[in-house]
Amino acid sequence: MKIKYIFLASLAMVFIVAILLITGSPLLTLPTPGLKGVPLGTFITWVGLMSLPYAIFWGSDDLRNPKSKLERSLNILLISAFIMAVLWIPVSYLLAGNMSFNFTEKASFQGGQSAMRLFWTYTYCVVGFPILILLLFIVLKSKIT
Repeated sequence: MKIKYIFLASLAMVFIVAILLITGSPLLTLPTPGLKGVPLGTFITWVGLMSLPYAIFWGSDDLRNPKSKLERSLNILLISAFIMAVLWIPVSYLLAGNMSFNFTEKASFQGGQSAMRLFWTYTYCVVGFPILILLLFIVLKSKIT
């Protein structure tokens, strides 16, 4: 029963964060209390990015407790996806040079256009990787059964 609640809470977090991001909620631009100049959206996005692989992990007993080589491989990939999500803020900070993740035309690399392209590529991978793992799991499980 506890696993079901963890899964549902994680899934709810993914949907709430997605809705906030899609609608461009003003909540995202509010300053984070105690962190001058850091928008609340930085941490809201981070929670959503970590919740996605977490929800997939807790949503499947086969991925949580792998029995076959395939399930073990997908479990390792899913844990890697979670680690990528946890590292999103540090990696993004290194690329942008700020916690607002603003980029300019003037900077040579950090905070510049090349870093911005890497930031968006990394962010898309953090979102896409767990979804790809889930789709792969569904397709491969359906072929086995």
